[in-house]
Amino acid sequence: MGTSPKAGAAQEGAAPIHRYYSSQAWIEGAAEDQLALVAGMAGVSAVAAFPDLHPGKCGPVGAAILADRIYPQLIGNDIGCGMSLYALSLPARKLRLDKAAARLRQLESVWDGNARARLAASDLPTGLHGQALGTIGGGNHFCEVQQIDDSTNAGALKAAGLAKGDLVLLVHSGSRSLGMAVFETVLNRFDGLAPESPDGKSYLEAHDQAVRWATLNRALIAERAADALRCEVSLVADAPHNLIEGRGDGFLHRKGAAKADRALVPLAGSRDALSYLLAPCSGRPEALASLAHGAGRKFDRRSMAGRAGDTRSAREKLARTSFGGIVICEDRQLLIEEAPNAYKDPSQVLNDLQSTGLAAPVAALKPLLTYKRAVPQAVESARQDKRRRQIERRGLR
Repeated sequence: MGTSPKAGAAQEGAAPIHRYYSSQAWIEGAAEDQLALVAGMAGVSAVAAFPDLHPGKCGPVGAAILADRIYPQLIGNDIGCGMSLYALSLPARKLRLDKAAARLRQLESVWDGNARARLAASDLPTGLHGQALGTIGGGNHFCEVQQIDDSTNAGALKAAGLAKGDLVLLVHSGSRSLGMAVFETVLNRFDGLAPESPDGKSYLEAHDQAVRWATLNRALIAERAADALRCEVSLVADAPHNLIEGRGDGFLHRKGAAKADRALVPLAGSRDALSYLLAPCSGRPEALASLAHGAGRKFDRRSMAGRAGDTRSAREKLARTSFGGIVICEDRQLLIEEAPNAYKDPSQVLNDLQSTGLAAPVAALKPLLTYKRAVPQAVESARQDKRRRQIERRGLR
């Protein structure tokens, strides 16, 4: 591991590629080809690739790229997308999965809070895509209730206000329609943007807003979920993985690579696998202050047809997990595209991060209730239930 010769990676004059995965990692040849292409792009000086690496539309996912200019296509449209972990005040013994699943369906509806006030509090324009705030989106985004299943660093866990057996909430979402609008302004700029040019400055300003918007969006999703579960929520760790940051030596592009310049970083598994809470390790500057953000895809969405959910009983099984958990995904195609076997083994990703000295595990997180998408009838039922509760509360005052 580290810098190593791989297929297609030895272009003359290309930037070095530092790989943080073993021969046991599932890495597609197409992803290696994309790494080589990125390493050969003008102005690129370093590339770091992680064990969740897989091919993306415009470049590798699971990589960090340092360049002297801005390449918006390496980040794509979901600017600021990331993983946020929150502590829940709900004791595990009080969680009733079926009832919680019914209430959590209200996440499909539009958030009815004060968007202007929340945007202003995040130093964002008060009219900035407020209609999309508090919503998860499609693809691999989710909101998941988890339980701390095991801990290998009780001290770090205690410092975060957590203990084994506690319930937490992992939220994966990004900048929704805002990120798409920003990306559409630079769709055809594959030659990169000079950071001091008008286009470069304009993009970076919009990009930075989208990153803050995405952080706010995850917080609102967590608040909505906590309201549905009738408990309180508090932030443990926030780790965006699609963004560009200016550094003294250039611009660091992260695509599916979590920011590792913080005390704790979540590593997401599939719907039927453990997730992990990691403590990043220092001393590997060539890793570009980044980590794997999750298990990473093993098979692309299109190729999942025929690999999972080909019968009604098979699809019903996808709505339950081997941990006894529930998956709320009432979109048949999305359920199949996001089936557990579409993803790599997160424990292998963790092993590679440990063996390369990039991170140490703090806790394993068991999935209990995963929300992805609900059908309109169930959403309306959940909204009516919320209205009844609000009326009941007013009557008790």
